Amino acid sequence: MDRAATDSTIRSLIEPFNKKLVEVTDATTFAGDLEFDSLTVMDFVAAIEDEFDIIISMNQQAEIETYGQLVDAVTKLQGE
Repeated sequence: MDRAATDSTIRSLIEPFNKKLVEVTDATTFAGDLEFDSLTVMDFVAAIEDEFDIIISMNQQAEIETYGQLVDAVTKLQGE
């Protein structure tokens, strides 16, 4: 799956979590812009893992701060 398709799928997954209807760009941060708490992040990551059949390690999660970084990470994980 290419980055654009991955981006499209993740956008649909983020909608229920995006309570403030923030416009999501590659630079959007989960903690700052979207105000995701740790529980929301866990639920969102679980939804992504289920959808793409991948595992995002805790180390990888710790490095992902923006939406764009998430899309890149998921795109890369699918290729492994």
